[in-house]
Amino acid sequence: MGRSTAGAVLWRVTVAVLGGVLLFASFPPRPLWFLAPFAVALLTLAVYGTSRVRAAFGYGMLGGLAFFLPLLPWTGIYVGPAPWLALSTACAVFFGLWGVLARWLGGLRGWPVWLALAWTATEWARSNVPFGGFPWGRIAFGQADGWYLPLAAYGGAPLIGFAVALTGTALAALVLRVRAGQRAVDKGIALTGLAVIVAPLAGLALRPTLPAPDDGLRTVTVAAIQGSVPRLGLDFNAQRRAVLDNHVRRTEELADSVARGLERKPDIVIWPENSSDIDPLRNADAAAVITRASERIGAPILVGAVLVNGDRTTTNSVIVWNGAAGPGERHDKKIIQPFGEYLPMRSFFRLFSSYADRAGYFVPGHGDGTVTAANVRIGVATCYEVAFDRAFRESLAAGAQLLTVPTNNATFGESEMTYQQLAMSRVRAVEHGRALVVAATTGVSGIITADGTLTQHSDQVVPAALVAQLPLRDTATIATRIGATPELASVILTAIGAGLLLARRHRANQAQVMRSSGNSE
Repeated sequence: MGRSTAGAVLWRVTVAVLGGVLLFASFPPRPLWFLAPFAVALLTLAVYGTSRVRAAFGYGMLGGLAFFLPLLPWTGIYVGPAPWLALSTACAVFFGLWGVLARWLGGLRGWPVWLALAWTATEWARSNVPFGGFPWGRIAFGQADGWYLPLAAYGGAPLIGFAVALTGTALAALVLRVRAGQRAVDKGIALTGLAVIVAPLAGLALRPTLPAPDDGLRTVTVAAIQGSVPRLGLDFNAQRRAVLDNHVRRTEELADSVARGLERKPDIVIWPENSSDIDPLRNADAAAVITRASERIGAPILVGAVLVNGDRTTTNSVIVWNGAAGPGERHDKKIIQPFGEYLPMRSFFRLFSSYADRAGYFVPGHGDGTVTAANVRIGVATCYEVAFDRAFRESLAAGAQLLTVPTNNATFGESEMTYQQLAMSRVRAVEHGRALVVAATTGVSGIITADGTLTQHSDQVVPAALVAQLPLRDTATIATRIGATPELASVILTAIGAGLLLARRHRANQAQVMRSSGNSE
């Protein structure tokens, strides 16, 4: 390898890694959303014009590792580094795939658009495969504080991702044109420069179209209870009924505040995922204290609990508990977490980690993603579900007027995971034009309005009760109406782009054969 070649490789490696690091820095809890387009620009520069497919894959994957390794350490915080490293590597493969697509599509006219479409398409792929996909780290989920957020109401997370990626790829194209010595008055430079600014300005211009915080049919008063846990980690529920008693205690403290006129009486109370650490349908003592808390507060409680089925499998459920009437409707978590709530290929993975047998035996539910409490239809996405576009789409189709994300973050310590998940909830609120309540065992719990504003939030590992008047809405955003169309369009268009390149190469090969035949004659 020559010195110049080695220098070029080192330059691309450095740029790819820097791009991944900047993308990580754009994610919560840091409010540096504006770094994401620059990250995509650097990743584009790293893979654009590479001579070999494997080089494009390698540079893309390096950028992916530089992003996912610092983004996901919470996945191994109590189980060792193996799951964290394996998941980060698997996710980085999709950045490598984007690198390959970027190398191919870079030969098309208007290539920044094609590369942005490919970005959205590879995020779709990562959100679906393997084992149901892992959408965590989609570029949209770092934009809750930024100019691009209003785009969620028009095309969901895929449109935000496309807009951010387009800004970055257009910025890379601008750099390449300038580096090639083209003048600023060049038409191509002018168009590329326009592409750099149009997407963020479009998001900024659309902000006034989002619902006002109090815009709705009527209001309800909702309380989110954060009871905390006796200890962080996988054994957060090892002390029988301690987690449940914490949530009962904090609810009864809120009832006392209501009685003294210090707080508004809630119409609905929302507890987190796993707030009952024992099955209240099988344990009379748990049912009794939940009933007592609901009667004291004078409102139905959405209770998160693990329910044991007749075949010894379990469901991660949210139950509407209405005082003496007891349990009513429930949402059984439909999108369950592989390698946590269940373990695919258990016998195989048991060979690599002693923690394999600690994975659960959960089974997915089959409901419509909603429950009714106090005559309000509430869309529920339990913890991991909020990362998936389809979760709340099903809720909205079933008539959800209010959204909630009950979550248990105790198993991830005081990591950045909770802030990453809170940002997803803010994107979902804008996407569907609904107020949203996050109730977490250990925080951060939050109240989010339909324009994505976080109006209240708790601290981590501190018991809290958040009370807010929230509007109920029944109108549908454009994003809700069109559903998965933007993402599917990106996949189809990316495939068309690849097809155009294959057709071009086929014609070029035929022309070469004809020229060779002519010369031989």
